[in-house]
Amino acid sequence: MRLTSRNFRWLLLALTMGAGTLAHAQTQLGFDRNDYPGDAAMHAAKSRFAFTGYWLNNPPGATKNTWAGKRESIRAMGYGFLILWNGKLDAQIKANAKRGVTPQMLGKGEAVAAVAAAKREGFPAGAVLFLDLEEGGRLLEEQRAYTLAWTEAVAAAGYTPGVYCSGQPVDEGGGVHITTADDITAWVKKLHLHEVTLWVAQDACGPAPGCVSTTAPKMADSGTMNATVWQFAQSPRRPEITASCAKTYARDGNCYAAEMPGLHIDLNASNSSDPSHGR
Repeated sequence: MRLTSRNFRWLLLALTMGAGTLAHAQTQLGFDRNDYPGDAAMHAAKSRFAFTGYWLNNPPGATKNTWAGKRESIRAMGYGFLILWNGKLDAQIKANAKRGVTPQMLGKGEAVAAVAAAKREGFPAGAVLFLDLEEGGRLLEEQRAYTLAWTEAVAAAGYTPGVYCSGQPVDEGGGVHITTADDITAWVKKLHLHEVTLWVAQDACGPAPGCVSTTAPKMADSGTMNATVWQFAQSPRRPEITASCAKTYARDGNCYAAEMPGLHIDLNASNSSDPSHGR
């Protein structure tokens, strides 16, 4: 094609738009922690972090939720969100089943509570709500029933279902390796359910760089190609899988950011500055 002045202008426009797309796709850095850091720390940390975790119910091991009621002030600071619902452990699912509450009933009931909390906090319809699954490996039958009942009920209520789960491969023997993320994806596809947004935890060094909060790692390095969010550092670190990057963590094994001294955090990467679309 002969490059006329008009064609040149179109080419220049295309290149400019392409550069803007690449800039927009730059990996963003975020953090999460169980306790709210406080307004002063959140303001200071905004210079480093694009998004933050936000609990809708009591975080694991906690008796209260200190994030409740903070959504609007956090949004005003410019943060995006990772909206979290603390899910049930396998032992809790089994205990409920013994009392006549099936995994499906439990999952649906908790989804209703999660959606109600999201609305109460002011999160818009369509926002991604992540079910926090703390146990890794292939889901047991009751875990799967609970998880998929939760995600389907969230979708039916007008929000987007997501799951925080392990992206670390587990050796099942015979050359078979599985991650919780891959197991969930396979079942969603097999049962023709609503798509589930994945927030994967994979802090093994490598592919994880350790407690490095200067730049976010590329999402492609997470090992889960369809992940939206990658948690690449946890507090405290797990010594058995982080030995090669132990020096990036503090002496107490936790991960810290200079803007929030004394407050240990988990680090996350995403191609979006608002992975839950919660603004």
